[in-house]
Amino acid sequence: MICVASDRPVSSGRKPGASFAGFGRTVSAEDRRRWREAMSRRAQDAFARGQAALQVGNTSLGLFWLERAERMSRHNPNLKWSVGLACLSAGRITDCLVRMENLRQDFGLREAAFLEVICLVRLQRMDDATSRMQDALSRFHATPQTHPLARQIASEAGRPGWMTASNTGTVFVGTSRPFRLFLDGRERLQGTGGGTYDLPEGWRSARFLEIRAGRRHVLGSPLDIAALTRCESFVEAVGDGLNGWIWSPAEPEYSPRILLWDGSTARAEALSEDVDSDIPLARTRVFHVPASRLPEKDAGPLDLRDENGRLLTGAPVDPRVGQLLSGRPGTLPARLRPVKVRVWKARLRHPRISPGCAVVIPVYADLRRTMACLRTVLATCPDDVSVIVVDDATPEPLLARELDQLAEQGRITLIRHAQNRGFPISANDGMRAAQGRDILLLNSDTLVPAGWVERLRARLAFTDVGTVTPLSNDATILSYPAVDRPNPVPSLAEMRALDRLCQATFRREDASSRDGLELPTAHGFCMAISAECLAEAGLFREDLFAQGYGEENDFCLRASAKGFRHIAAPELFVAHVGSASFGTARKSLGARNLKILNALHPGYDWLVQRFIDADPLHDIRRRLDIARLIRLAGNRVALLMVQHDAGGGVGRVVRERSEMYDAGGGFALALRPHEQGCRLEDALDDRRFPNLKFRLPDELPLLLDVLRAVRVEAIEWHHLIGHAPCIRTLHERLGVPYDVFIHDHVWFCPRISLCDGEGRYCGEPDIAGCEQCVTRWGSYLGEDIPVSELVARSGRELSSARRLMAPCEDTVRRIRRHFPGLTIAAVALEDDTALYRSIRTDHRAAYGQPLRVCVVGGISQWKGYDTLLALAAEIQMHHLSIELSLVGHTHDDDALMALGVRVTGEYREDEVQELIRQQQPDVGLIPSIAPETWCYALGQIWRGGLEAVCFDLGAQGERVNRSGTGLAVPLGIPPFQLAMLLLRRWSDAR
Repeated sequence: MICVASDRPVSSGRKPGASFAGFGRTVSAEDRRRWREAMSRRAQDAFARGQAALQVGNTSLGLFWLERAERMSRHNPNLKWSVGLACLSAGRITDCLVRMENLRQDFGLREAAFLEVICLVRLQRMDDATSRMQDALSRFHATPQTHPLARQIASEAGRPGWMTASNTGTVFVGTSRPFRLFLDGRERLQGTGGGTYDLPEGWRSARFLEIRAGRRHVLGSPLDIAALTRCESFVEAVGDGLNGWIWSPAEPEYSPRILLWDGSTARAEALSEDVDSDIPLARTRVFHVPASRLPEKDAGPLDLRDENGRLLTGAPVDPRVGQLLSGRPGTLPARLRPVKVRVWKARLRHPRISPGCAVVIPVYADLRRTMACLRTVLATCPDDVSVIVVDDATPEPLLARELDQLAEQGRITLIRHAQNRGFPISANDGMRAAQGRDILLLNSDTLVPAGWVERLRARLAFTDVGTVTPLSNDATILSYPAVDRPNPVPSLAEMRALDRLCQATFRREDASSRDGLELPTAHGFCMAISAECLAEAGLFREDLFAQGYGEENDFCLRASAKGFRHIAAPELFVAHVGSASFGTARKSLGARNLKILNALHPGYDWLVQRFIDADPLHDIRRRLDIARLIRLAGNRVALLMVQHDAGGGVGRVVRERSEMYDAGGGFALALRPHEQGCRLEDALDDRRFPNLKFRLPDELPLLLDVLRAVRVEAIEWHHLIGHAPCIRTLHERLGVPYDVFIHDHVWFCPRISLCDGEGRYCGEPDIAGCEQCVTRWGSYLGEDIPVSELVARSGRELSSARRLMAPCEDTVRRIRRHFPGLTIAAVALEDDTALYRSIRTDHRAAYGQPLRVCVVGGISQWKGYDTLLALAAEIQMHHLSIELSLVGHTHDDDALMALGVRVTGEYREDEVQELIRQQQPDVGLIPSIAPETWCYALGQIWRGGLEAVCFDLGAQGERVNRSGTGLAVPLGIPPFQLAMLLLRRWSDAR
């Protein structure tokens, strides 16, 4: 299925005419769901059309539709794969290469790795092709279709041959020379020439396979055996047994064996149709172990392993969990009996004396990150705190050696597993070794600052506190700065800076506040546990959560039932890379374990959702954002840009003016409306401070304090629509001047665009005429204000501004017509003189080819949607030799596409010129039927080398007329006449 991540529906407002998100207008979860579903349907439709076109050999059309789908669902790897293949067929080799590189890097996709090599060969980048082929052959099995390419590259690179190994236990060697086969440096086989050879017994337990002809490696040698044999897998208990899936990413056509708990084996043969995999072309093979094959007695968790001895993700698995999850619990063992979440009686709060402390770090893989973690831990732990590392059978010898050295030096206590057991068991082994001390449980992909131990232990200093968790970049409800999206992983220096900020912001807490903010559960990435809590609640469950996810939540819920509290430590920040260790199976494991958690603790989801909805950590995050904002501002003076929340041209102007202000040594801030008030942003990075949201009017004093702290010297109004009324008087409260940049006609037109409800330009009647229009068609202002009062208020606000700016002379004249006597500076948003140089004034459609007319932008009704629709209908009705394309989108793309218009869908700004070029247009069209105040789309058309046709009004008419190119035609020209005019001017066809 193709899914989209966009959450941009039109807001559901209290007033039927409200079309801008903002104060008092909520975008509901249902709005977002409907929007995503609608966009997903459009993406699915585009994908289906693209595939259909490719099947009949129309590569160009197929690629158009697939790229439309890709833009509508930018992070979908399956679409990226399909578009990449189509680009290769169309000869767009570089475009294919970029996508294949991304797929290889992000997903380790075998097919992408070999297609990347093909692209490099076609681009004649042979050195790069050789390097990439070496990497591909050393990690993946090469299918017979790939053999000629490997042979060609090996020959051109001067290699003595090439090789590829298979999970079937064979290796193919492409050489005419004698060779020797080595496993981990030991010679195990000699061959006299090319062919297929059986691999030596025990090859799966080796790390590297080498093929040497003489002293030289063949292409693909040495081969990484762990990469070749790696399996993605998952298993879960269900009502009638065990279900699971498995596949080999390095050799998807191979069907891996599954080693069962009793020594028997099973093989997954059937390909799955419904496993939700992130990886394109994933060939997941499903298996089912019926209840009749399970142990008759309650044997507890069962081991299931792949043929390399690695536990399947989700194993060990307890078959009785299937009974718990089925809704037919029957007689469950005591360990699986549900306990409802409720408010438990709190323990008495007294100071406690710690019995000592130990840091416990389960370790599996990733030498670099693990050693970085240990370095920070060992550099910051007090002498009386021991560090216990549990090596969960790491597959990395270098990591094992580093741990051995630290143990030999007496710097860590090392516990080593003979087989991989998973996080819960590893954590428990470490906590047992702590022998009754307080525990600081730490993931091996974290970085800790100086003083972290002392601060966590200080929070454990009372008898009612069971666990303590710090802030982190990746800690779900304890994440900072953003709690609702991924944060970048901070470097060591960035982590230390954030931690210093946390200390400085929260160090002045008085004794009563040491109670701490209560959490529903702790987070296991860095979790302090009191010895008493551990003793009473027990260790982590080893029978339910396999590799780990949810075990700390289950522990905390059991501890809550004993009266222990779980609190946050906002004065501490710990960096966390995040849970990437489960591969594509992590989603399945997380979903399974969450089901188990909710079945064992009914009401857990409600408990967490209640916390998320209340968001008691918001004020903590906001305090940190305010502190960071003040530090970022430094000694600079600030300019506050007030804008709406709809982006578009206003957003671009704000960004560009902010860049100018920043280049001049200032600090630009943006203020956008929010459903409960407003949010303050760094104007050049709107994701930097996600917590600067202020409820208005209640938190207006706090907002003013922040603006004073960053030394706001002036305010620039760009758009006030959607804002709370008090934003209009910020300048008075701050005692600073304000400027106004006029972007549209909202100052006197409640419908903003000077169009009535039928999409007709109104001609700007008097106030009585405007009132009639608004009475009939409604207002987009989102406030109840008569036109007369709107005009009066606008007159006062415009005349009180320090400076007025508008993008073009046409806008200046229109504003002055309604507000005589104002001084308004025309400030062009682009350098039209430079753009003129790009225009090809002598261009016409090629002989015998249709005239290709290109429209650019998001086309709403006033931007000319109805005009475009009518023009397309005339072209189709009269079989005119014109092809229309829209580089952009509308509210109803389907209606246009049904009339033959090619609609690309939404685009990023850096894509627009390439999209225009792909349409091979002869002329551009601006169909706006009301006066624009600038029209960035016109600049894009000129930048693409095209003359432009528009209606003779507004900025679009002013700019086209001034250019001396293209045509500015009368508004209201019939669509057929417009089509014929286009043909006469830019084509020989009629």
